[in-house]
This record gives sequence, structure tokens and C-alpha cells, in this order.
Amino acid sequence: MKNILITGCNGQLGNEMQLLAAAHPELTYFFTDVKELDITDETAVKTYIKKHEIDCVINCAAYTAVDKAETDEALCEKLNHKAPGYLAQAIEEQDGCMIHVSTDYVFDGTAHIPYREDAPTCPNTVYGRTKLAGEQAIMQNCKQAVVIRTAWLYSTFGNNFVKTMLRLGREKENLGVIFDQIGSPTYGRDLAAAIFAILTKDFVPGIYHFSNEGVISWYDFTKAVHRIAGITNCNVRPLHTEEYPAPAPRPHYSVLDKTKIKETYGIDVPYWEDSLTECIRILEHN
Repeated sequence: MKNILITGCNGQLGNEMQLLAAAHPELTYFFTDVKELDITDETAVKTYIKKHEIDCVINCAAYTAVDKAETDEALCEKLNHKAPGYLAQAIEEQDGCMIHVSTDYVFDGTAHIPYREDAPTCPNTVYGRTKLAGEQAIMQNCKQAVVIRTAWLYSTFGNNFVKTMLRLGREKENLGVIFDQIGSPTYGRDLAAAIFAILTKDFVPGIYHFSNEGVISWYDFTKAVHRIAGITNCNVRPLHTEEYPAPAPRPHYSVLDKTKIKETYGIDVPYWEDSLTECIRILEHN
């Protein structure tokens, strides 16, 4: 395996992949975003993958604006469902493999124990439904495919919850954050490292879960962000979900069981607070 196509290279995860790629110079990378390759164009996808003799597609591109998706279903469907299917078909024709990033939103968030990969899916948002359809399109069209479901992704790149809470913590004296939605944050750099671990080991197709270790609420997460960053002048109070209405319902419980990816690929998953501390350290020193 030599030629690696990484789509969505300008996003949070795509940028992290570009950073870590330097540690694997034995591979040749083709980093694309919509300007270089429109993945919703089936012909363009096939042509690009054939022309560049791509061995593996890592799809970091997605429509991730969860609330906006409720009224922008057509584009969400194109990016999250159709495009992954096109990538899967094209790489299958080259006898290659694919790694695709999916989401906890394929579940309805009503569980009380961590979701395993074989748990029944039941998305209740446009975003979740299109991401699940994308997973299915990949599995149907590419024999050598890995789907990684993740949750609560943040990074030193792009817009995300951690950056927002850092900014609001410094701007506001009072802040309300939801305390009754529970999950595990995922540092983009850790997810990128897991993808490279899969790339460089024996490829075992299937669906996997990855997030950082540990379980918290958004409220606890915010308190930790402020504590680590030394923000002391912002009073953070807990909110119920119904006090913060949103167009798309959020899962109340989205903890993912990571046993399968740890056992299959020997991945050591960092604790959420250690990764958050590292991310904030980088952000504060930039």
C-alpha cells in the first residue's frame, strides 16, 4: 500500500491527518478538499482514484452541521451517503481499501451501557440517518473497508466545543451548559493516530468505535476546559436539555465501547483529560 487519498483535508480530522502524515514518509499522500476533488461527483471520484493509482481512501469529509442538516437534507444526503458510496465503489475497482469516519448519531442515545458495534442502530436526525446510510453504502461496495464511529470530536483546528468554551469562558461571567447528555470526547489527533495504526497493521475490515477513555457530561467537560486553561472568572451552571432547544435532538447517552478496536489493532486509547490538556497546551502556545 503506497498511495493514500485523504478527503476533507481542511477539516478538523483532515488537518490532524496532514500533521501525522509526516511520521509515515513511506506513504504517498493525496490530500483533497472540495476544490481538488468533489466527492459528490461520481465520475470525478472514479477518474481521480484511477489516475493516481490510489491504494487506500481515508474519508474525513462529511456534512457535520447537525442542526442545519434538518433543513439541508439534500446536501447532507449527498456528502454523507452518496459520496462515501462513490469512494467505496471506485476504490473497490482498484482492489484497494477504505477507512471512513462515522458517528455516534447512528444510535438514538437511549442506552445506559456503552454502545458496541453490533448494537441496533436507530438514528433520529437527518445527520444520523445520512451517516448510517453512508456506512451501509461503503460496506456494500467495498470488501476491504473499515468504518470508525466516533463522538464529541475536537481539535486544535477548525471550530469545535473546546475552542468555543475557551472563548466564552473569557468573554462571559455566566455560562449555562447541558449536564444531562453523557459521552466521551475525542481528540482529533488521537483519532488520526488510530487511523494510522490501522493503515500500518494487518487490515481487518469492519465497523469499529473510537473515542477517548472516560465518560463525562458537556457540563463536566466545560468545567475541565476552564480549569486546565486557568479560566476562573466564569460561573458555569448546569442546564437540562429542554432548557437549550435545538432543531436536531441530541443523544442523551453516546458512550462508545472501544474493546474491538483495542483488541484488533492493539490501540492504546488515551484518557480524555490527558488529551484535552495536551490540546489546550498547543492552543495556548500558538
